[in-house]
Amino acid sequence: MNLAPVVLAKNTNSVVVAFIKVAVGVVINPAGNVLIAKRLSHQHCGGMWEFPGGKIEANESTEAALARELLEEVDITVQQAKPLCQVEHEYPEKRVLLDVWQVTQYTGIAQGSEGQEIRWIDLSELPNYQFPPANTGIVEVVGQLLP
Repeated sequence: MNLAPVVLAKNTNSVVVAFIKVAVGVVINPAGNVLIAKRLSHQHCGGMWEFPGGKIEANESTEAALARELLEEVDITVQQAKPLCQVEHEYPEKRVLLDVWQVTQYTGIAQGSEGQEIRWIDLSELPNYQFPPANTGIVEVVGQLLP
């Protein structure tokens, strides 16, 4: 996977930290289950669960990044998606902006293309999984999608 160039931004302590924009897909299948993936142990927040996605490359739209990352990570092709929310989070070493989209139509059978474990879970099960701190807002919004 190619890494996107990083834009530098100052945090409240006037320390320069990396600012990273990330496209995130909340993929819900026809049965109403949501797709989550377990971060690999060597990654930041390794062992925690996340919604699939990845860094938006320079001069790439969020929609294009979402389609590229979901194909690379979980082997599905996005057919239709709509904006769900945006979440900003600051870690000590970086600040992230998660641009979250609900994937409403896709083709393919999801699989962990990068060796990661994936699961389709009921939305009500989200609190049973440990997500990175930046994903807390996403989990709350996705939980509101319950009928």
